[in-house]
Amino acid sequence: MGARRYLAALAVVVTLGVGIAIGTIVSRGVRAARPFGGAPDARPLPPPSPVELSSSFAKVAEAVEPAVVNINTESMVSVSRKKFSSPDEAPFDDFFDRLFRPEGPQGDLRQQSLGSGVILDKSGYVLTNYHVVMRDSEDKAVDRIRVFVYGDENPRGYVAKLVGADKQTDLAVIKVDAGRALAAAQLGDSDAMRVGDWVLAVGSPFGLESTVTAGIISAKMRDIEGGQKSQFKRFLQTDAAINPGNSGGPLVNLAGQVIGINTAIATRRGTSDGVGFAMPSNTARKVYNSIISTGAVRRGAIGVQFLNQTNPALLRSFGAEHGVVVNSVEPGSPAERAGLKIGDVIIAVDGKPVSGGDQLVSVVSDSEVGKKLNVDFLRDRKRMSAAVEVGDRNKIVGETRVAQNESGGPRSGESSGGGALGVTVRSLTHDQAETLAAKLHLASPQGVRVTEVKPDSFAEELGVEAGDLVLSINRQAVTSVDEFERLQAQLKSGMDVVLLVARQNEGTYTTLFLADRLP
Repeated sequence: MGARRYLAALAVVVTLGVGIAIGTIVSRGVRAARPFGGAPDARPLPPPSPVELSSSFAKVAEAVEPAVVNINTESMVSVSRKKFSSPDEAPFDDFFDRLFRPEGPQGDLRQQSLGSGVILDKSGYVLTNYHVVMRDSEDKAVDRIRVFVYGDENPRGYVAKLVGADKQTDLAVIKVDAGRALAAAQLGDSDAMRVGDWVLAVGSPFGLESTVTAGIISAKMRDIEGGQKSQFKRFLQTDAAINPGNSGGPLVNLAGQVIGINTAIATRRGTSDGVGFAMPSNTARKVYNSIISTGAVRRGAIGVQFLNQTNPALLRSFGAEHGVVVNSVEPGSPAERAGLKIGDVIIAVDGKPVSGGDQLVSVVSDSEVGKKLNVDFLRDRKRMSAAVEVGDRNKIVGETRVAQNESGGPRSGESSGGGALGVTVRSLTHDQAETLAAKLHLASPQGVRVTEVKPDSFAEELGVEAGDLVLSINRQAVTSVDEFERLQAQLKSGMDVVLLVARQNEGTYTTLFLADRLP
């Protein structure tokens, strides 16, 4: 019995010893398989501190909230019952009209809206959005503006007056008299913001005042409208939640400085989808200072139009490495008086190179009205210059209207729709061609009307639209359908193609160059 116990104990000891030996061998084998050793002199990375970040957000919110106001507006609008052929055509507002007012009343209706604003002067000057305090369709102020100040005991708020508004940037300034000094926020430098920087949006979404949301700057210089309407609207983009009612409220950095005015959202639901837009503070500062000084915003202009995009094929065709190709010149404008023409390439202003449309607009619009700018440009690949006096943008309005008279008989027939471009064109009447030449200051009557653009064609890629008038192909005038066909036949794969077209909008024609390389 004792022998058995001895043998059992011995077996356990042997097994344990073998296990330890195997473990040691395996452990040594694993260590031997590692090509590198440890790093005893390296410091472990600490986990991020959400407490510190939360504390920063809280400090910013506490500092900024007192300067953010809730804005309620009222207006009397005329309402008429609109009929729709199907329920799918009825807009969102009409859904509520049918739900709560099934009879669809007509006449005057009191319209109320909500927004936000930020106090920039302790005497009560508030910066907000144009669309918060103006009736956009009429360019008139709303009937009543009522402002509610953070932490104030006045339940009715204060009636504010409009100081001035600027539709071009969707900004406005209002004045509220609270009978005391108010907390004011500080404008920061929006140009110093980087993509990825933390920001807070403060405002009254859905009327819920003093709401704070956090996010980052997700893009800069965002153009969300395109065309002439967006020349002064280059937004900061953020994923901080912005909803209806946030309009006019501040977007602030972690130093508590206002670096943007919350203006718009990109959404399919009508609420925040994580993409919001704020007017940069550096733009807002110029608008605010101008409004409190003169009650309006006065910008310079010289009277040229262009496509705000860099097009290498277009620049190559004019022999330019950089610059802005003039699509049209406003009749009677400073540019016309100085001798600028369609097809000139503006390459410098006052000796500073111009690389794109935004830069040209910025230089000219910031110049004082009446100042003379030295404009360098290329014409037929030759460098020229002209002294152009800056005019008032509000007074430079181009209306090149072309009569739609079909009398006079056609100049020729209609193209077959084949060829490299992929469009069908029809001749203009004699009267139309002569009127067009006079209005657009063309050397002679020219142009054919596009009646069809084939899908997936080169013309479609260029942006040609049905109704456009093709005036020239590669700077050679199109005087008839036959001439259009002849010039089109000369186009070969790999060539740069430049079309000068006139495009109509409510009876007004604007000329523009469309260019690309033919595949």
